Amino acid sequence: MSASKFQQQSMLTLRGSLLSLAILTFVSLTYLSLNSLHSSISFSAQSSPTATSASGKQIIQLVQRETEASAGQEESGNAEVGRSDGDDEITDLYHYPEVFKLNYAAMEENFKVYIYPDGDPKTFYQTPRKLTGKYASEGYFFQNIRESKFRTEDPDQAHLFFIPISCHKMRGKGTSYENMTIIVQNYLDGLIAKYPYWNRTLGADHFFVTCHDVGVRATDGVPFLVKNAIRAVCSPSYDVGFIPHKDIALPQVLQPFALPAGGNDAENRTTLGFWAGHRNSRIRVILARVWENDTELDISNNRISRATGHLVYQKRFYKTKFCICPGGSQVNSARITDSIHYGCVPVILSNYYDLPFNDIIDWSKFAIVLKEKDVYQLKQILKDIPDEKFLELNKNVAKVQKHFQWNSPPIKYDAFHMVMYDLWLRRHVIRY
Repeated sequence: MSASKFQQQSMLTLRGSLLSLAILTFVSLTYLSLNSLHSSISFSAQSSPTATSASGKQIIQLVQRETEASAGQEESGNAEVGRSDGDDEITDLYHYPEVFKLNYAAMEENFKVYIYPDGDPKTFYQTPRKLTGKYASEGYFFQNIRESKFRTEDPDQAHLFFIPISCHKMRGKGTSYENMTIIVQNYLDGLIAKYPYWNRTLGADHFFVTCHDVGVRATDGVPFLVKNAIRAVCSPSYDVGFIPHKDIALPQVLQPFALPAGGNDAENRTTLGFWAGHRNSRIRVILARVWENDTELDISNNRISRATGHLVYQKRFYKTKFCICPGGSQVNSARITDSIHYGCVPVILSNYYDLPFNDIIDWSKFAIVLKEKDVYQLKQILKDIPDEKFLELNKNVAKVQKHFQWNSPPIKYDAFHMVMYDLWLRRHVIRY
């Protein structure tokens, strides 16, 4: 082969690679922009996939063609990044299934997190308080990240830095809210003084995890931490400073579940809607007042007493088509993940709630998302949902259950890995 022909072929290969890189970069920016916009749009019972889905899929197909063309020219490790297990089911429950599959594989291969070693594990930091109760998500994350392959002992390899503040553990020690804020502030000041990593980005590549609402308020007392770092929290409300493209909604999961998972069992679900709980929010008071005497909606204005029978509350989920999930003292509720586990289609009734993994999975495919004002038309909204639509929702609920389950050790696609994937999407920061 002549030198000129070799140069021409090399230039074509280089141009193809640069084109693929440019398109992939464009898709990544488009993906993040579209989902940031998607997060700010209010969902309703009539929710449908975003109008941009078609164009997004066209772009992804173009990228796939370019990637396949490049792969045909060179047999390299790039093929390994796109490889996944044959039993993976990546369906249209995801906003961009192809992007998710490729990015997830890349995350498993490459993602590294550095955990600051400072702090007293016997008091406030590093170790979870417990792995039960409605704040267990925080404890599971702490345990999983310490034992995971994502952890690195070399901070120079890290994409993100984990600040191991356990506000839930502080709360368990009886620490007051005011003292929590002081402890967090002093701890962070110590990290900034001792290590160079925070100052490189002013904390943009740092994150912390807290599920306890008191913990969220405690960190709110440290404004530059809230403003700059990534917050993974169980109370992700738009009206209290949660930033969807930066912060992460941590699923609140009440584990262990008392009964096995449900789903794909629509024929057994004869009750239209169910809710029972404490009236600790305005929307719950309205829900109970308007619907507690209805003959088609099973609404109780108090938690079901254990005296009525063993696991009566949990068994109601098995018999119900739609489980009502109104916000409580916070916009979130562990009832959402209870509904998903038991195969009951969750009906989210909460304003300003950035749902967990909302930028990854399409909640309109397995849930009904309403505004609080829709509570007055609740029964009619549910009755207007066609049977075929309910069958689809019921089947899809079973498909997403794996994403709302904490495991120890963690397994592929579970809650821990989905949180890590959300962090992986946010790893791009500007160092200055």
